[in-house]
Amino acid sequence: MKMDADYSRATDGATERGSDGLTVLGLETSCDETAASVVRLSAAGAQVLSSVIHSQIDDHAAYGGVVPEIAARSHVEMIDGVTRRAMAEAGLDWSALDGVAATAGPGLVGGVMVGLSYGKAAALARGLPLIAVNHLEGHAVSARLGAETTYPFLLLLVSGGHCQLLEVRGIGDMSRLGTTIDDAAGEAFDKIAKAMGLGYPGGPALEKLAASGDGSRFELPRALLGRKDCDFSFSGLKTAASRLAQTCETDQDRADLADAVQKAIGRQLAERSERAMKDYAEAHPELADGALKQPSAAREAVGQKERLFVVAGGVAANKTIRRTLEDLATKHGFTFLAPPMIYCTDNAAMIALAGAERLEKGLTSDIDVAARPRWPLDEARANVDPVHKKTGRKGAKA
Repeated sequence: MKMDADYSRATDGATERGSDGLTVLGLETSCDETAASVVRLSAAGAQVLSSVIHSQIDDHAAYGGVVPEIAARSHVEMIDGVTRRAMAEAGLDWSALDGVAATAGPGLVGGVMVGLSYGKAAALARGLPLIAVNHLEGHAVSARLGAETTYPFLLLLVSGGHCQLLEVRGIGDMSRLGTTIDDAAGEAFDKIAKAMGLGYPGGPALEKLAASGDGSRFELPRALLGRKDCDFSFSGLKTAASRLAQTCETDQDRADLADAVQKAIGRQLAERSERAMKDYAEAHPELADGALKQPSAAREAVGQKERLFVVAGGVAANKTIRRTLEDLATKHGFTFLAPPMIYCTDNAAMIALAGAERLEKGLTSDIDVAARPRWPLDEARANVDPVHKKTGRKGAKA
């Protein structure tokens, strides 16, 4: 992903960090969390000064999933109060900000429009630069909220709506290595949990139930075994598990199925990540073995970077899957990194950080930037090799 029409380079070039760094307000409204955060980016790294999240779980629980109209209405009602609270908790007034960053997509476009419109109004009223942020880019940099994470790194972005493997060379510079051709891993978790009667949100409930299960009782399909690329597919698993859920008669049956589902999803994530790790290591021989906890003095002297494997997104909060991927990273000589649990799911701190990194490079957005329901991180790859080929006059299904 390179700078595109959604960004313009400031006429005076990159924005220099002051003595205290760059301080950015971030806004996130792409799904069912209304969030605001203030982050300061300095030479010491990213410092989260505040992070406020209003969850809509109770609003959607009765429907077993997110209802876009309800979500958008709640964002309208909550965005001002959440933002004011974030500014108050940061102990700053608007004059202390260097910019305003807001999610501009992808996501439920009604919700995206709320946060982006509020961000535009705030930027105009206070004379601040506006940075429209790709929600996925926010997830991509989220590990940098918890630890000093240097570019480049291999990223597994795995959430409710997205499942991708990417090479991340820097902010705005990412290449897609693999993506889901149908459902995302988090979507499979939630829909299977719904079929099992576990309620909403289903992913955490399924993880909790799986702890007392024995998944060996159930055999679930393994997708794309004949393909040698890094793409994912979870629709067959989702369908098979949902049908098996109808045959479960006891709590133990459901626990066993939950364990089988969790292991099956973890296995596919690990299989594709392993392929990506091998290709990435081969393509970057200059990167050191990250599994060696004590790099040699020679490496330190020349500043040789480690091979990093970052896992981000809501599914990264699943402890079993995180442990599986961490073991895989060690096996293949990668240092494993993941955001703190609080920054795995949707939040505004990651949006503020992505905005600050863009602002530092002088990449800001025009005030007429549009909300986008779909926005691939690697647009060049998406245009040349779309996951869904065009069918019919309305084009591809996203």
